Amino acid sequence: MLKKGNKLYSILTGTCPKCHSESMYLEKNPYKLGKLFKMHERCSHCNTKYKIEPSFFYGAMYVSYGVGVAFAVAAFVISFLFIGTSLFTSFIAIVGTMIVFLPVIIRLSRNIWINFFVHYDPNAAKKK
Repeated sequence: MLKKGNKLYSILTGTCPKCHSESMYLEKNPYKLGKLFKMHERCSHCNTKYKIEPSFFYGAMYVSYGVGVAFAVAAFVISFLFIGTSLFTSFIAIVGTMIVFLPVIIRLSRNIWINFFVHYDPNAAKKK
């Protein structure tokens, strides 16, 4: 399911969208909050520039909204429908989920956003 050449591979692993050879981020762990937004300037394998234009990742905020809603709906369904908690407890579960998964949502939305514009090229890493 997750293999190079698949957009989902690049989105979930945070690798270069063009060659899928290295991580776009200086620190792979999104929970190191000081380095959450730190990215390499270019891919060392295919020389793809990650910040295509100034303020490129502002568009990821729109994606982040959708991803956040998906996480919130999942938290509600699990807490209210499956576990059977009260509405207030479900609200607390949603807030807790959003706080805990905030770094993951930010990285995931950036990965989705760049994959809209940069497409996989199996020969890109070989061109070095």
